Amino acid sequence: MSNEVILEVNNLVKHFPINEGFLSRENKKVHAVNGISFKLHQGETLGLVGESGCGKSTAGRTIIRLYEATSGEAKFMGRNIYDLSKKEMMTVRRDMQMIFQDPYASLNPRMTVGDIIGEALDIHHLASGQKRTNRIYELLETVGLNSEHANRFPHEFSGGQRQRIGIARALAVNPKLIICDEPISALDVSIQAQIVNMLEELQEQLGLTYLFIAHDLSMVKHISHRIAVMYLGRIVEITTSQDLYDHPMHPYTQALLSAIPIPDPDVELKRSRIVLEGGVPSPIDPPSGCYFRTRCPKAQQQCAQTTPELKDCGNGHLVACHLV
Repeated sequence: MSNEVILEVNNLVKHFPINEGFLSRENKKVHAVNGISFKLHQGETLGLVGESGCGKSTAGRTIIRLYEATSGEAKFMGRNIYDLSKKEMMTVRRDMQMIFQDPYASLNPRMTVGDIIGEALDIHHLASGQKRTNRIYELLETVGLNSEHANRFPHEFSGGQRQRIGIARALAVNPKLIICDEPISALDVSIQAQIVNMLEELQEQLGLTYLFIAHDLSMVKHISHRIAVMYLGRIVEITTSQDLYDHPMHPYTQALLSAIPIPDPDVELKRSRIVLEGGVPSPIDPPSGCYFRTRCPKAQQQCAQTTPELKDCGNGHLVACHLV
């Protein structure tokens, strides 16, 4: 991992307007991502974690510009991608790829595996003829499949094999950054470890950088150098993987980590679980001030009045909490 910043996200916001039903008359919108900021270094894996619906997948799709941002910027190798034309984005997309969550929905069922992987080579004019075929075979072998699989269709593969095909497709254009949108959540536990180990090996071999989106905190700790914790569209804590587990500072992070089961029954029996009261507020009408205050056992009057900013509590450990 180097000190070179490959991706810098500044105050990124993504809202979805509600255009149907009675809510549309009130000019309501879903606050999916609410001003997140972070830096990602060359060769690093940054884990992005949080509850379902916290906006982590939306953040990933907005960063790669599958969604247009409401405001903010995402600088990839020094260029704000939201200022680029469609033609300029074609060049950027060679260096920035995505692995999708659902291996069943992300592959075209009418195309063979060879055509799915080869499509990227065709679009970017990277190879043709026998070179194209050889490159497809090489990519299949890289992800643990073989050349015979190139003529088969996606429905002939298991979930783990389909995700390997999705990874091969992402690798086809030799990207520098891959956004992994919960790439293991739809897979069996036994297959999850294989995919994660393969991603780590590919990172070491090819010098890849990952934004790894997931909700499995144990797996994120294993693969990530640093971890960012999201709650209702905002990042509440960022630090190194080990530091987050050893010294969680934000009340939400502490609650998340207390929910991870420990395989030792004696330790599991003695430790205390932090149970949060109430449900996650609606992203259509989020609370004032700190979004977490409605469930936080330590909330004070200040938490309702002002929004806490991410501040460095030492050694690059950033926390957004008035009480830290």
